[in-house]
Amino acid sequence: MHCGINPALIAAPFMGLFMVLLVFAIIMPLFLFKIFLWWRIFSKAGYSGAFSLLILAPFGTIIMLCVLAFSRWPIEKKPGQV
Repeated sequence: MHCGINPALIAAPFMGLFMVLLVFAIIMPLFLFKIFLWWRIFSKAGYSGAFSLLILAPFGTIIMLCVLAFSRWPIEKKPGQV
């Protein structure tokens, strides 16, 4: 006796959820690693590492690159220089 429920129809939403979770499991660590790398770059340039959180904002990467490219880095300043 067959009740008419197709197992593939039941499994399909779970497979979709599994695929979304898999993508997040791969992308999120890479994204966090990217923030960590930018944090280190800003820290070594003499800025606050929190500038790396600009990645979360739209156009944040362009803003970060402009800050690094066009501003005077705090690490370059000599002691006593403003």
